[in-house]
Amino acid sequence: MRAVVFCGTSLSHADAARVLDAEYLPPVGKGDVDRLLARPRRPDLIGIVDGRFFQSLSISPKEILRALDAGVAVYGSSSMGALRGVECAPYGMVGIGAIFEAFRSGETDEDDEVAITYSAETLEPVSEPLINLRFAIAAAVRADAATPELGERFLRVAKEMYFPRRTAAAVLYELRREFAADEVDALAAYLRTSAPDTKRADALLLLERMGADLTAGQAPSGVRG
Repeated sequence: MRAVVFCGTSLSHADAARVLDAEYLPPVGKGDVDRLLARPRRPDLIGIVDGRFFQSLSISPKEILRALDAGVAVYGSSSMGALRGVECAPYGMVGIGAIFEAFRSGETDEDDEVAITYSAETLEPVSEPLINLRFAIAAAVRADAATPELGERFLRVAKEMYFPRRTAAAVLYELRREFAADEVDALAAYLRTSAPDTKRADALLLLERMGADLTAGQAPSGVRG
């Protein structure tokens, strides 16, 4: 069985390859899955972690449904994969991870929660996804590294920022106008050293699930074929 995974911003190809032997491609866009299906030997499993967003660049649910109809197992997590996972789960796509669950439950429902900007050459992110910041702030409040009031204000300021310039550092800079320096310093230290990277963690869960299914030699139940 052969696997292809679209990622690079939530998890680098080098780090992913240490977990799963697969073909790694850049963030998925419109037509990319159709091109895989058109290969003389198409993959048996496709993992979608990262994707291109907005307008004609985004992969559509219909493209994923075509893969499922062809008998290809499709998995999603972290970013574009989580969004499409929620939309296509009723048809057999396997959604994985905390971000997928947050969208499926309705805890959050806006695409820009996972949107970032990144270098086209290196795939290195240059902004931070709001959904990651939400999980990080929740963890900081639980760890007493931030008060609930500071955490709530952090997320409100982050949401108001246009996503290409959204970073923890940019939000903290704004908060220094409103909160005591020691409060902001404590939160900054936690975010720098201890905060979870939920998009990365979910991507690793996807790879582990795909690896288990590859080892078992079978697609997950619910995939149409």
